[in-house]
Amino acid sequence: VVAMTGAGVSTASGIPDFRSEDGIWNEYDPNDFHISRFRTDPKGFWRERVRMIEEAFGGDVEPNAAHEALAGLEAYGHLETLITQNVDGLHQEAGSDDPIEIHGNGQRVVCTGCERRSGVDPIMDRVRDGETPPACERCGDVLKPDVVLFGERLPEHELFRAQSAARSADVFLAIGSSLTVEPAASLPRRAYENGGTLCIVNLDRTE
Repeated sequence: VVAMTGAGVSTASGIPDFRSEDGIWNEYDPNDFHISRFRTDPKGFWRERVRMIEEAFGGDVEPNAAHEALAGLEAYGHLETLITQNVDGLHQEAGSDDPIEIHGNGQRVVCTGCERRSGVDPIMDRVRDGETPPACERCGDVLKPDVVLFGERLPEHELFRAQSAARSADVFLAIGSSLTVEPAASLPRRAYENGGTLCIVNLDRTE
């Protein structure tokens, strides 16, 4: 059994989704978070990202029943692989061991030079204190959120793992995902075309 989760899994934790009527991209311009904006205006990018996170993701968030249910299925040996489009890290907090994070993890930053990874909270504080863009303490290069920005390719290793899991799945659960963003949207189709049973769990009908 393989499960893939999207933004709808985390809305009950108080995290807004991205593409619904009340989603984040109706409030913010996606171009402000494009990789080209990061490269040409890292100061502005970081200021805008901190503002967006404070306004859209303010307050403490915790795993909800969906995260806990998936962690439970994994613990009992009923779930082989968990793939997530989400960058909130809530699956790990709920106890999932090694989810495949095909869009990265917003709880981390990565250095664009030495590729060192570290937690995001101290970096957010540094930006609030005026350090824009924040620099790596090891090599001095610019730090980047450890997520896939608009205009970036998905990480090859994670995508390969996700595609392999989908290809071999007997049952594929697609949960809380609009299934409109490629290449993630192709994963359940890949499972179905290879003989797997596909189950889509969404509040609204998904074509």
